[in-house]
Order: sequence, then C-alpha cells, then structure tokens
Amino acid sequence: KSSKREWKPLEDHSCTDVPWLLLFILFCIGMGFICGFSIATGAAARLLSGYDSYGNICGQKNVKVEGIVNSGLDLTHKKYVFFLDPCNIDLVHQKIKSIALCVSACPRTELKTLADVQKFAETNGSTLCSYELQPSEYTTDPRAAKLCPKYPVPESAPIPFFHRCAPVNISCYAKFAEALITFVSDSSVLHRLISGVMTSKEIIMGLCLLSLVLSMILMVIIRYISRVLVWILTILVILGSLGGTGVLWWLYAKQRLSASALETQIAKDNLQALLIYAIAATVFTVILLLIMLIMRKRVALTIALFHVAGKVFIHLPLLVFQPFWTFFVLILFWTYWIAVLLFLGTTGSPVPNEEGFVEFQMAGPLKYMWWYHVVGLIWISEFILACQQMTVAGAVVTYYFTREKRNLPFTPILASVNRLVCYHLGTVAKGSFIITIVKIPRMILMYIHTQLKGKENACARCMLKACICCLWCLEKCLTYLNQNAYTATAINSTNFCTSAKDAFVILVENALRVAAINTVGDFMLFLGKVLIVCSTGLAGIMLLNYQRDYTIWVLPLIIVCLFAFLVAHCFLSIYEMVVDVLFLCFAIDTKYNDGSPGREFYMDKVLMEFVENSRKSMKEAGRGGGAEGRELKPM
Repeated sequence: KSSKREWKPLEDHSCTDVPWLLLFILFCIGMGFICGFSIATGAAARLLSGYDSYGNICGQKNVKVEGIVNSGLDLTHKKYVFFLDPCNIDLVHQKIKSIALCVSACPRTELKTLADVQKFAETNGSTLCSYELQPSEYTTDPRAAKLCPKYPVPESAPIPFFHRCAPVNISCYAKFAEALITFVSDSSVLHRLISGVMTSKEIIMGLCLLSLVLSMILMVIIRYISRVLVWILTILVILGSLGGTGVLWWLYAKQRLSASALETQIAKDNLQALLIYAIAATVFTVILLLIMLIMRKRVALTIALFHVAGKVFIHLPLLVFQPFWTFFVLILFWTYWIAVLLFLGTTGSPVPNEEGFVEFQMAGPLKYMWWYHVVGLIWISEFILACQQMTVAGAVVTYYFTREKRNLPFTPILASVNRLVCYHLGTVAKGSFIITIVKIPRMILMYIHTQLKGKENACARCMLKACICCLWCLEKCLTYLNQNAYTATAINSTNFCTSAKDAFVILVENALRVAAINTVGDFMLFLGKVLIVCSTGLAGIMLLNYQRDYTIWVLPLIIVCLFAFLVAHCFLSIYEMVVDVLFLCFAIDTKYNDGSPGREFYMDKVLMEFVENSRKSMKEAGRGGGAEGRELKPM
C-alpha cells in the first residue's frame, strides 16, 4: 500500500474498479434487451417497411386488429406508405397529421385532380385513395373528398430503406422549415440558401480540408510561438487595464472641472458614478498587476509545458488522430441509439385512438424503457469520451516516465489502449457514471425551464437558472478531476477514488501553477481556435466572392466556419489534455525526485531548465523567500 503512495510510475499493473465494470456490462446488457425487445415486437418491421393508419404493415400479410376496419389486409404488393396530406405536419407532436395508406407506387408526377388520381390508379395499379374505394368510384363517390388525397397531389419519391413516399419539392415543408430556421420567412430564400450550398459544395469540402490542415500545422508550431503569444497577451492585458483606468480618471477630472457650471443633480450623479468606476478600475488593475507579478514564473512553466507537448506529438503522431477514432465510435453508437429510439417509437400493441385509427403503445412498466435508453445515451457517451482521456493519459505517461525515448514502445497509443482494456475499464466506467449522475439532473432542470418558459414567476426562474448553473460548474470541476484521476490511474494502477484523492492533493499543492496553466494556456488555445476559424473564413470569402453562379453564399461560409471551429476544438482539446497530463507528471516528478543519484528527474530538458531557474531564484531570494520558496521546497 505504501508503494502506491510513493508514485512509482509504470512499475505495477493491476485491475481497478472491477465491480463497476461488471455493473457497466450489466447496464449494456439491459440496453441490448431493449433493442431485442423492440425488434421482437415487430417495431423494426413497422419502422423499415412502414405501416398505414389501420395498423397494417406494408409489403406483407397482416393480422386483424379487433374493432378496426381495413385491418388485417394482405398488402404484399403494396410496399410504400403514402400520406393523403403529407404537408400537414404537427410541429408539437412531431408527426404528419394525415391518413396513411399502403400503395404499390409513389406518384412521380403532380396529380391536379381526382381524374388524374383515377388515371394514375388505372395505369400504374397504385390506388391512392382509401381501401374501401375502387378506382372507378374516385370521381363519383361523395366520400372521395375525405378518403382521397388532398390535391394537387405533389410529386413524390420513396425514401431509401424506409419505404415512405416523400414530396420531392421541399417547399411542401415550408412551415416546418420556418419553425426550425426562424430567419427564413420566404421559401424562395430557403431555395437560394440550399442552392448556394449545393453549388459550392466543392469549395466547402476544400475549405473544411484546409481547416483540418491548419489545425494539424498549428499543433506542431504552437510550441515555437507559445512564448510570443504569452507575452503579447500579457502586454495587451497590462496596457488595456492601465489604459481603461487612465481614461476613467481623465473623464472624472474633466467632468469635475465642468461640474461647477452644471449644478444639476444629473451632473452630480454622473460625477459620483465616474469616481466609483475609476476607483474600482484602479483596485482591479492593482490586483491584476500583483497577480501577474506573483504568477510570472508559473507562466514560464506554461510555456515550457506547451513546448514539451509539441515534442509529445512528434514522438506520438497517432495522438493527432485520436479525435477521429473517438468521433467515429460516437457516431456508430449514436446511430445505434437513434435506431433503437425509433424502434421504441413504433413498438407496443395496436390500440384504437379517438379518430378510429391505430396507434402502437406500450403498457405497464415497459413504457418507461425510453428513460433507461436516455440514461444509456449519456453514460455510454461519457464512457467513450473517458476512454479517450485514459488512452491519451496512458500514452503521455509512458512518454514522460521513459527516460530513454528511443526505448518507447513501437506504438505507445496501442499500448495504452491495451492497458485500458486489460486493467482500467472499471475506472473509466465509474468516472463516466459520476458525470452522468450530475448531467441528468441538469438536463431535467433545463427541460423543466423550457416547458415553464413564460409561466413561472421571476423567483422560480432565477432559482432554476441558479441550480442549472451550479450543476454545470460541478460537472466541469468533476470532469477536470476525472481527467487527472485517469492520469493517476495510468501512473500507479490505483482505483478511481484513490487516484482522484492523490491527484487532488497534487493539484492543491500546486494551485497557483494550475491557475496559470488553466488561464494562460486555455486563452492561448482559444486564440489558436480563433486563428483557424478566421483564416478559413477569410479563404472562404475570397473564394466565394469570385463565384457568380449563386446569389447567397452566407450559409456555405457559416457551415465552413462552424466546421473549422469544430475541427480546431477537437485537435486543440487533445493538446490541452496532453498539457494537463504533462503538468501532473511534472508535479509528481518534482515532488518525489530531486535530481540526486537514485532520484533522477524524468522530465524533459526544457522543464529541467525551468527547475534550475526556479532554484536560482530561490537562492537569490534567500531562506524563507515567500510562497515560491515554500512551493519549490520539495525539490
């Protein structure tokens, strides 16, 4: 047990948090049961093949539903679902408010009258009116106004794999589009926007590739420009705070000189307000300058860590592609989750509704399965992200605590994945579950706040927002602590709680350094994201400006900028993760090693120079030289 507390890196590997791994496996089995249940009850067939308003599944023989006319029909040759009024969309319940029928073919041309509908049925053998009407009765039977489609019947085409006839002209869904895109009030604007995207799709793809290349280049060169960025940021902050304070005092002096001629109450109030603002700005500037003076050496550590992080990516190039694998796995899981959710929407027993048609509903406890499914979405998504964090932590820990870099494993990333799968999946499951139990209440409160918008009083609204904000802050703090706990687990193979406690102690002992890294470092990475988005956006403006074939290219430019920010965020978040792992390794290294024989440092030469400079500053400051001397005393 004592050897665990001495932080002996990579000397012992053991399974951690096995009960939590078993619990996670049982939960995943439950998710599989929901999928199997929905498929076994016919939901998959109803989703893929489609069903009509009477409970018949298209393309097969059906069983009679008690009390429902037109049910139990043989629809083997009618494989497509056709809606009599496909444009009548219920935005509240997210469904089409129309009678659905099974037909043998979708109308490929617009049908303007019932005579056209009758001719289409006689020519193609596809009856678009309700089953009780024969094609010969379409123009003579008075029931045709209700049982036949609303005309003109728009041109339709079957949706691939889902056998639904959907209108080809998207203006049919203008109301739905306006609800989603509030600034589109005219369908012609929507057409022009979409045509702009389709016409410039090659440019969009090229600009997205450009943002990808710029992100990879920035990750390589950021270690060379980090020092310049930090000092530019420092100078701008100092000049901004001093300049703002000087302007406020200048305005106060100017107002005071002219206040003798203005004896109004408004002039006095403005003068007093300026005095308060000037004093507050002065206090803020003095505090800011003191903080920057105290943390100036921690800023040097941030620069050194960024420099070493650049070397990590040179030795471990597969780290660059880590976001792609994570995103790919997330897409696969989300696709599966959405498919099962759609299955759940069509599962259950047929029940007649108020209009005499059939709806499929689950009875008893089974109708709450979707809650379990939602929890699974959050927990498994967090589990996948935590696996990425543990993989990155394991690879960086291997790099840092390997003295001879030429002795690194052939692929440290794969070695880290192997350790994760063999030993630490339980730790990842526990850490992701903790995030899940914080995220779910926040999502519930956000849902309540959305549902009660405009109905609750100001006090209740304020309390809801305060609770949501507190849970968000707690989630961010736990996410940061979890990441450091995974690093501690990768170093010492301890369970989650022990690793979190040990990492927390290290972070508290280096609180000022943590603050410097999380402020200066995060701002540097934010500037990197802004640089990539601005560069991609500028290139997009120059390219799109020379294209005269389309009228509106605002939407393509927005798509490109959003994609550029997403790509930059994915790449630089990995960079931030590497810096955090390096810092914890550095803090442990300086705490338990001093460079003497038998206790040599593991750190890189750049970090060694930082340590030597810190020691020189300690000697110059003398004994008992304040907070810096106390912090570096273990070295």
